[in-house]
Amino acid sequence: MIYLKIHETDEGTIIAMCDESLIGKVLEEGDLILDLKDYSDFYVGDLTDPERLELIPDKRFSSANIVGEESVKAAIKNKIIEEANISKIMDVPYAHAYWMNPA
Repeated sequence: MIYLKIHETDEGTIIAMCDESLIGKVLEEGDLILDLKDYSDFYVGDLTDPERLELIPDKRFSSANIVGEESVKAAIKNKIIEEANISKIMDVPYAHAYWMNPA
């Protein structure tokens, strides 16, 4: 299961996705830190089965924050990110993507 949260801001729409099992953890590798403990509110929204996730096809996002294997796979399937966007921290895949003109 994954958490999915959509943030509507003045700067645009942000999608946050995170594997349920990663919430509450802090991933650190070198200078890189993904704090899923103190910033869990950013990701915790609707608990969703990644196999059934279908986002609105024409929805435009200004940025995406995707953490975890299930979340990354679901984001690729829903064409939010591409495989080239994926990095890893402590063997956990994640992606941060930004669009300058999402509309």
